[in-house]
Amino acid sequence: MLASFRRLSKSKIGTGVMVAVLVAILAGFAYGDLANFGTGLTGAGLGSSTLAKVGGQEINEKELSDAMQRRLAEVREQNPAADYRAIAGDFDALLQQMIDQRAIVAFGDKYGFDISKRLIDAEIADLPGVRGLNGKPSVQGYQAFLAQARLSDQQVRQVLAAQIIARYLLVPATAEARVPVGIARPYTSMLLEERQGEAAVIPFTAFIAGLKPKDADLAQYYQVNRNRYMVPEQRVLRFARIGSEQVASVTATDAEIAAYYNKNHALYAASETRDISQVVVPDQATASGIAARAKGGAPLSKAAQPAGANAAVSAPKAQTRQAYGAIAGEKTAAAVFGASAGTVIGPMQSDFGWVVAKVDAIHANGGKTLDAAKPEIAAKLNEEKRKAAIEDLVDKAQDALDSGKNFSEVASQLKLPVVTTPLIIANGSSHADPAYRAPADLAGALKAGFDLGPTDEPEIAALADKSGYVVVAPGQVVPAAPAPLASIRDRVTSDWVMGLALAKAKAAAGAISAKASAGVSLADAVKQSGTVAPVQPLTARRIDMTQANPQALPALTALFKLGAGKTQVVPDTQGRGFFVIKVTKITPGNAMQALSLITRTQIGMQQSTTDDYARQFVNALARDIKVTRNDKAIAALKQRLIAGSD
Repeated sequence: MLASFRRLSKSKIGTGVMVAVLVAILAGFAYGDLANFGTGLTGAGLGSSTLAKVGGQEINEKELSDAMQRRLAEVREQNPAADYRAIAGDFDALLQQMIDQRAIVAFGDKYGFDISKRLIDAEIADLPGVRGLNGKPSVQGYQAFLAQARLSDQQVRQVLAAQIIARYLLVPATAEARVPVGIARPYTSMLLEERQGEAAVIPFTAFIAGLKPKDADLAQYYQVNRNRYMVPEQRVLRFARIGSEQVASVTATDAEIAAYYNKNHALYAASETRDISQVVVPDQATASGIAARAKGGAPLSKAAQPAGANAAVSAPKAQTRQAYGAIAGEKTAAAVFGASAGTVIGPMQSDFGWVVAKVDAIHANGGKTLDAAKPEIAAKLNEEKRKAAIEDLVDKAQDALDSGKNFSEVASQLKLPVVTTPLIIANGSSHADPAYRAPADLAGALKAGFDLGPTDEPEIAALADKSGYVVVAPGQVVPAAPAPLASIRDRVTSDWVMGLALAKAKAAAGAISAKASAGVSLADAVKQSGTVAPVQPLTARRIDMTQANPQALPALTALFKLGAGKTQVVPDTQGRGFFVIKVTKITPGNAMQALSLITRTQIGMQQSTTDDYARQFVNALARDIKVTRNDKAIAALKQRLIAGSD
């Protein structure tokens, strides 16, 4: 019952099971229609579109449909071809999350858990991206978060209020979940239990020979298994690019280049930098001695050695006058930049003490004339003007669309090149042309093209490489449907053969299992069946199952499920056939031989107990608030979503 809660324990709000429950609450809030919160909906019965009633609040079909739609969007980020069938298993979990979060909030309202604005503000400050580089919350960061999450400020505050209520309720209820050693010990012994047995492998490939379907067999098989051959919705998309090619003729004029040069003359004027050695000491007498030694030919650093720790020696390189003036003061900078290379200046008094400096080298930059700087300036201005021209084209395209013009009219008016895809699915590949792949920079436009309805206004999307935009509109739309039998005949034939062979393998495995359970050894039962199947020994402790190869886990599960001498048929996880498992010996475990394992088992059981306390507490809240489910409406909505296409 708690598996879904344990899988969700990823939130930063706390630790342990409280976090798991809070994540479920957050998921319900994020997927649900938050506008219902606090509205106090009432009614004696449940309407046809109401899935559940929690206290005075209702969960309707639209909320859960929206939740499923958002979940589908998440899955499509990894698998663009996914449809509602791929997330059918999430339907009940999402509904239960909504019921749980409604129950907790309603319980808080009922018993006066008032949450202050200051507490919620503190939680908002810790949301991703809300804090700026200075570590302080920013309005812009919060607005960006809201835009990305597609939530309003009010909705976020409702979510955070629910978190805080749950924090106060669940931590006290789950904090003291303890498991005595006396309970952990028998579980530890169970983990150490060892079992021995045998496994016979019955592959379906042993039954393929001679299987050849007739046309009627294939037609019947295809009809029964049509959903296995579904082709996702396909579309022909039309793209009209707005990018560098459309603005290639936009260039800066000579007047614009000259204006930029004059405005930024300092960037291109002649300049000078100097390498300088300097010493700063606290008194004039010491500085005079250093200056005398330096002027006598000693390197400045050596001339400063007699002053010991009182001398601060440095050698700033490539200094402009402005930069050096900020370090040594304007008076010293004027003297240093007025001297020739090799000159020793000082001592001079500065704000930091007495300075002796030497000009080590002078680096002159001759600057650039307008003609020399023209290519550089032209490239910069061309880039800026073309970006502005692209944005202007985008504005014109949007204005045209807003005025009611269709895709073809906009492309013609703005002279945009149009690219039309073959029939493609949402990931940009084509069943009709396996070699086709939609260009990578159209990823965002591809998604927009599949989100649009057949009669919706075209949309303008940014190119993935940020080089421009594209107007996108759907052309032909082919709903999801099974591929024609003629186009997949070889695949259906292979599936028919494999299905029949698997059925024969299962029947053979069942016959072998029956004989082995009746006292015949597994090897003899296989031999009597006439099947060529290897028999392998199995030996494992229950604790080993946690590290078992996933492919072997079903066989090991059967080994520990059966009694001595019993057998069971287990399907191979990869569909290659069946295992026949027989238990030959059971050796009980002894926890007293692994005392440290008792402690580890106790700790693990405490976490599970914490989960159980939390689940039971939420169930108790739901009983107090009174939850009513409309099972008929729930089943109908689930059927419509899963059976329909998106």
